[in-house]
Amino acid sequence: MKSLTEKEEIIMNFFWEKGEMTVREMLELYPEPKPHFNTTSTQIRMLEERGFVAHHDLGARCYKYYAAISRQEYDKQTLGNVIEKHFNNSYLGAVSCLVEEEKITLDELKELIRMVEGK
Repeated sequence: MKSLTEKEEIIMNFFWEKGEMTVREMLELYPEPKPHFNTTSTQIRMLEERGFVAHHDLGARCYKYYAAISRQEYDKQTLGNVIEKHFNNSYLGAVSCLVEEEKITLDELKELIRMVEGK
């Protein structure tokens, strides 16, 4: 699964936060200046082609769209892609980098190990 562009992520965040909606309902969530209806509709259809979004047919060429993948699933997939691309598919390498860059402390790492062992 490919990652989302910034504009696609905005759309997916609307679905993840608000649930299913029509394109018009989504446009109401945007601040001014709002994107054009056709632009947003095209972006949503492209997300649907890629498996991020699905829809219900309401009739009369009206559709209610919804996220076909949860935020957690997307985040997990994105993390996996980053580790594969930047850390040669080594989760240990990724964690080592976090420790070296002081993004995670040793105490936090020990707590993580305790949590995993407790499952």
